[in-house]
Amino acid sequence: MVLPAMASHPSFMKILAAFFTLVLVSVAVPLRATLVLQPNDMVAICGDSITEQKLYSVFLEDYFLMCQPAAGLRCAQFGWGGEKAGGFLARIDHEVLPFKPTVVTTCYGMNDGNYATMTQATGDTYRQAMTAVVEKLKAGGVKSIVVGSPGCVDAAAFYPNMPYAAEDYNKTLAALRGIAMEVAQKEGTGFADVYTPMMEVNAKAKAAYGKTYQLIAGGGVHPNNNGQIVMAYAFLKSLGCDGAIGTITVDMTAGKAIGTPGQTITGFALSGDQTGGSMGLVEVESTRYPFCFQGDPDKPDQNEACMLKFFPFNEDLNRYLLVVKGLKGSKAKVTWGTTTKEFSTADLAKGINLAAEFLVNPFCDQFRKVHAAVQAQQAQETHLVKELIHNVPVFKTIAPNSGADLEKVVADGMAQEGKLFAAAAALVVPVQYTIKIESEP
Repeated sequence: MVLPAMASHPSFMKILAAFFTLVLVSVAVPLRATLVLQPNDMVAICGDSITEQKLYSVFLEDYFLMCQPAAGLRCAQFGWGGEKAGGFLARIDHEVLPFKPTVVTTCYGMNDGNYATMTQATGDTYRQAMTAVVEKLKAGGVKSIVVGSPGCVDAAAFYPNMPYAAEDYNKTLAALRGIAMEVAQKEGTGFADVYTPMMEVNAKAKAAYGKTYQLIAGGGVHPNNNGQIVMAYAFLKSLGCDGAIGTITVDMTAGKAIGTPGQTITGFALSGDQTGGSMGLVEVESTRYPFCFQGDPDKPDQNEACMLKFFPFNEDLNRYLLVVKGLKGSKAKVTWGTTTKEFSTADLAKGINLAAEFLVNPFCDQFRKVHAAVQAQQAQETHLVKELIHNVPVFKTIAPNSGADLEKVVADGMAQEGKLFAAAAALVVPVQYTIKIESEP
């Protein structure tokens, strides 16, 4: 029981307010959601021009195919430049639901803010449209929905003819983020907070690389790879991906090695030398890949690798572990691919994250092939949806006797899209490699 005197004390009230704020934030934004994705799910990635860039959407499909948070995942993107939530609402039935998605992610708000200061009318319109979007997707049989917030804009590249600063529009986007979360809570869907990590990573990158460094280029609105990998991170977290890609455990004393599912040990050889050191060679065949990044982690460009120091993608979503037990001495060398690095035996006993320590690794070449095939697939989806499926009602008005022919053309286009997806999925072939472990005497 709280005594009346305590309840009126200013310090107590501040503590109480802070407590309830913490509780509300913890409930609203869980550290990691329960895994949403189920085997053979079809994921529709929907949004405005930022989605149509086919960057974060490609990263998501790369992750689905190669990191495999669930088996047999299928993916397609439905980005549309300049679109608001209300525009997406109008095309769900005709353009998205025919693909029979079981999971849908949305990313709206950048245009819904009207590139102006926040008003009651702006918020109400966005809230109503997003609520209607969720309700229509539910009615269309979609089992899981993730409502994504808008991201942020970058002052270093924000449109110069705007009558207000990027900082002002970020306040509008922050308010829309709150509304997106409100809709998700009310409708019982997932929520992806894109705004917060992008703001945080943008600030850290500028502190490290200078104020002119751009996480978000085109008009300060459209992120390049460096910003879109942060968006992908937000959506993967909201989908409940746990990041446990694989673990290879080596026991140098017992002379054996084991791997988790997707990591098959095909050979293990152990040898010693006259100085008391030992060497282990572990041969592995992997069907589940770690995520591979483009770029140099120490070069401030627009590739994704230089962002890894600013947010925990590898720690949260990309753990490909090597655990080595029974090593003598204080240090050991690990060679994976063309790179050799030295680690303490204590760290190796706990497990090192190969994906984080070896950005250039035996998976990179095949990862790039799959990535290119996914890009080709998603490029075709833009043409299929925007130029063909969207215009079929108009074509039927112009040529009312051609309905059956038009439907056949659409079916052929969707079949071709399916073939492009299958081609990308078929490139996820087993990768074989050797890890060399050399202990010091």
